[in-house]
Amino acid sequence: MATDIQFSVASRNAQLDAIETEAGASAVLKIRTGARPANCGTADAGTVLATMALPSDWMNAASSGTKTLLGSWADSLADATGTAAHWRLYKTDGTTCCAQGDCSMPAGGGSLELVNTSIAINQPVSITAWTLTGGGV
Repeated sequence: MATDIQFSVASRNAQLDAIETEAGASAVLKIRTGARPANCGTADAGTVLATMALPSDWMNAASSGTKTLLGSWADSLADATGTAAHWRLYKTDGTTCCAQGDCSMPAGGGSLELVNTSIAINQPVSITAWTLTGGGV
């Protein structure tokens, strides 16, 4: 059975926009240490370094098969000290994972880019870029 499926740009955009709808208007982003779990259904891993309550409209509308952050996202006081390695996006409850990915410094290849991946407790944490890319190209 063939598994090579391709989607139109409009279909990819709709899939990406559905992620924001599913997570909801008060989604929570947590930045963590260590390797990301195998999938969103797997238990959390690593230490939470920063927790961000995202604004009610937190992503731009998908365009050309990608979706990016809207506005600026920051945590005024980091929760712990460590090296940011992955992120998880949760529904408003803060426990139901909707998406996850890797962190990096700007231009470092992570889907979420931070000003600095070395985080110290109580320091501000700022995200410079976050990009989701739809599959099925």
